[in-house]
Amino acid sequence: MRSIRKGGEPFYFPGNSPGMLLIHGFTAAPQEIRLLGSDLNSRGYATLGVRLFAHASKRKDVLRARFQDWIASVEDGYHLLSDRCSSIVLIGLSLGGALALHAAGRLPCTAVIAMSTPNRMPPSPMYKRMRPILRPLSALIKFRPKKISPWRDMQARNERVQYDFYPLRSLLELETMLDEMRNRLPHIQVPTLLIHSRTDAAVPVEHMDANFSLIGSQDKRRVWIEESDHIITADHARQEVFDAIGKFLQQVVE
Repeated sequence: MRSIRKGGEPFYFPGNSPGMLLIHGFTAAPQEIRLLGSDLNSRGYATLGVRLFAHASKRKDVLRARFQDWIASVEDGYHLLSDRCSSIVLIGLSLGGALALHAAGRLPCTAVIAMSTPNRMPPSPMYKRMRPILRPLSALIKFRPKKISPWRDMQARNERVQYDFYPLRSLLELETMLDEMRNRLPHIQVPTLLIHSRTDAAVPVEHMDANFSLIGSQDKRRVWIEESDHIITADHARQEVFDAIGKFLQQVVE
């Protein structure tokens, strides 16, 4: 019996350098970045979409996940792609964006693209109240159901491969991962593109500005998207996202 959910598999599309390393978001799967991977491959690039540790798997696996495991998943993909491509562009969505920025601050790469990426944990009053007791509480209440997100493309939302819950213990790991990312942002010296939806209900728009201000690169750019929620690689304006990425790559790597 398979342990990875259907649609949660990593993917690789052969192509030319630079290779594109794609990283999905928290509690999601490579499926949410697969259309982007296919679009990039149609532009001639080799594309690898990694599966983060304990994602698209089983509930019990999620409880074991630590932020170091997510970093290791990205490094695995980086080294696999390095065997096939002479240079790499790091591309991530949400938590994947944080991992891409973190990697760009310490690994050789040609450019980095981060989409819908938080700067720190969103300012939820409930999270602030729970934060001091979250670790012992997560031993009793392991999961919290997700709210329904306000997608524009409802078919894409229904087809999304994801967990329908947040593991409470992993929220602390996510917080630590974002701390690690912020420490790495000043060390990024390659061309950087940040993309964010103005109607992102999960990560407020000011998070992109906060990340932008900390990035050390002299070549850093921002693109705003309309008509999409948080998962901009799959929602209504996804082609606008793909085209913005394609234009950026033409300017910095070709």
